[in-house]
Amino acid sequence: MYKKNDMKQFRGVYSLLLTPFKEDRSIDFDVLAQYAEFQAATKPQHLFAVCGSSEMSSMNLEERLKVASTVVGKAGDIPVIATANLEPSWLAQVEEVKRMEATGVSGLVFVTKGYGDNQERMFAYLSELSTYTELPIVLYEFPGCSPARMEADTYRKLVETGRFVSIKDTTCLMPKIMEKIAVQGESAVLQANIPYLFEAYEAGARGVVATPTTCGSHLFVKMWDEYSNGKIAEAKKTHEHICLLDNAMDSGFCATAKYLVSLQGVPMNWYTRGSHDLNPQRLKALRVWFDWAKDYGIM
Repeated sequence: MYKKNDMKQFRGVYSLLLTPFKEDRSIDFDVLAQYAEFQAATKPQHLFAVCGSSEMSSMNLEERLKVASTVVGKAGDIPVIATANLEPSWLAQVEEVKRMEATGVSGLVFVTKGYGDNQERMFAYLSELSTYTELPIVLYEFPGCSPARMEADTYRKLVETGRFVSIKDTTCLMPKIMEKIAVQGESAVLQANIPYLFEAYEAGARGVVATPTTCGSHLFVKMWDEYSNGKIAEAKKTHEHICLLDNAMDSGFCATAKYLVSLQGVPMNWYTRGSHDLNPQRLKALRVWFDWAKDYGIM
């Protein structure tokens, strides 16, 4: 659980979780429990269940709640956060917030809910919804609810309410993330883009929440520790390894990430609820890359 009055605890690596599915595309909660332990063992500062990478848009509320509670049960002392405002109506979202809090998560995630073209409405909506929980809230420019972008001034005002502790910036543009960094105060602007990750740390970003953490969390923890301890050259080298992982898994994510997780010992198949189809050639390419990365101590 998070401590009160300690904004520095919201910095660092937010490792995302995939959702394993059975052949009929029902959730395999037994494998999810094993995978949550696998992710927790890499010692990130946070675990993010019920996220874009977990295919949260394909799940109903009951599934999302069970995913969150399953991860909480296997996370040990690592705080778990989960998205809590995906339901379509306002009253349903209020109920969702309350029920997600009851799963035992340490913090909630609010997506911007498609209000990117009306920043005043976005501010009013998120501020009002925040009154229904006592937990710290992470903001998420979730592309699945577009337009998703939050302007820096909106972020500043939300942070000043005292209810919002960080934001997952998905602009993938350094000028835009730098605008948020300039007004972050004690909060944490988190980078989601891999090519600009090192540059974002240099600019003052205080953490990362990115898709390759689903199968390479250990690399992000390594890079964060190196950068935080002034080992800049080492952090830059680890960033190069992260870029290689990102390129290897990019086409066909999140099925590709699931396969890479299976190669690391978690009995997860690559099934998704999307249209992904990893043919034998793609699987072979991933296996060749993984074996190479393992030989060089990357994976």
